[in-house]
Amino acid sequence: PVFDFKPKGHLELGEGLDIIRQRRLSHVSGHRSYYLCGAGALLQHALVTFTLRKLLSKGSVGKTSGKTRKNCGKGGKTGKKCKKKGRDRGIWGSPRAPHAGYFMDHAVQLKDLPVRVVCSSTCYRAETDTGQEPWGLYRVHQFTKVEMFGVTAAERGTESEELLDEFLGLQKEMFSELGLHYR
Repeated sequence: PVFDFKPKGHLELGEGLDIIRQRRLSHVSGHRSYYLCGAGALLQHALVTFTLRKLLSKGSVGKTSGKTRKNCGKGGKTGKKCKKKGRDRGIWGSPRAPHAGYFMDHAVQLKDLPVRVVCSSTCYRAETDTGQEPWGLYRVHQFTKVEMFGVTAAERGTESEELLDEFLGLQKEMFSELGLHYR
């Protein structure tokens, strides 16, 4: 959109409304940490709830992440490994990795495809400390993510693209319902 004023970015707006705090927090959890405060915390939960309800009403099955690190498309490197009490644990930059693992040994009948899953989880990224300073709440260490995940047949060769188009249409629909501009 074209504005007749200079628009503010999300960090400037959030700090001005006292719903985001990002400055002077490295002592808490390191570089790229933040707090969502008051209405900011409520806004995050409201957006997650809105998205989950929307996708569940459109036929997606809701799931939250469990523990699966191997066989998710990148040889187990999708998640960041960490050790705790001698056991390997996985942390994820996306909820889709553990859900891909759910289907690795799970037979789905052709008549039941496509399977649509909406995944919600707290995600983690270690690669945010790259020396570059992204602006605002981009590429932070920890965040909540809601993601669409699908499993399709390959009988006609177009099923995957059709499901992707459906997911894209749902994203556009949600942004429009929220009154947000997108491209």
